[in-house]
Amino acid sequence: MTNAKDRLIVALDLPDALSGLKLVDQIGDDVSFYKIGLGMLTGGGLALARELKDERGKRIFLDMKLFDIGATVESAVRGLAQFDLDFLTVHGDPHVVRAAKEGVGAKDMKILAVTILTSLDRADLDQCCIKSGELQNLVLERAANALAAGADGVIASPQEAALIRALPQAAGKLIVTPGVRPAGAALGDQKRVATPAQAISDGADHIVVGRPIWQAQNPQSAAKIIQAELAKI
Repeated sequence: MTNAKDRLIVALDLPDALSGLKLVDQIGDDVSFYKIGLGMLTGGGLALARELKDERGKRIFLDMKLFDIGATVESAVRGLAQFDLDFLTVHGDPHVVRAAKEGVGAKDMKILAVTILTSLDRADLDQCCIKSGELQNLVLERAANALAAGADGVIASPQEAALIRALPQAAGKLIVTPGVRPAGAALGDQKRVATPAQAISDGADHIVVGRPIWQAQNPQSAAKIIQAELAKI
């Protein structure tokens, strides 16, 4: 069962590890779970992940969205698994998921499959030559295939969380939703969004929130407001 405090994952979408560490210090004990993604990879992201995990006792979601041939994915995941991080994302193609699970081996790191990025809509998929069909149907198909291939969970927009939770393949699996915006917050580049409470109510185990927290004048207060909203569910 997901710890209530862990339901909020704060995205450290900042340029470097020093900026990320400063934000973590500002928020303090009000957040226990952080996401580190590609944007910080060359700015000390892996070092920050290890420091937050080993020295601060935080849980870490490494959002790398890996995609390559199976052998390369397996090798990359094996290297990352040695750091005992909590979540790692890969693209939801079955061959990628299977390779990632091989790379994890006996470690506890969970492999989360990306279905369709929350910044994309049907027009974007057309430009990418993705097959025709309703976006939600494609998300469900990709989620089912990834879970059947062994993924521990999926990344999907809040608007698809309830549909994915209803899949037979989703029993006992994690659903993590980016594209979450507190009521009144700017959408930014996200197109498929929901409020924190709605995302959890619809079946998500964790929500990922970035800009509404780290762009706030008081990040700690912004995080507390979201935690208070989630505590009412």
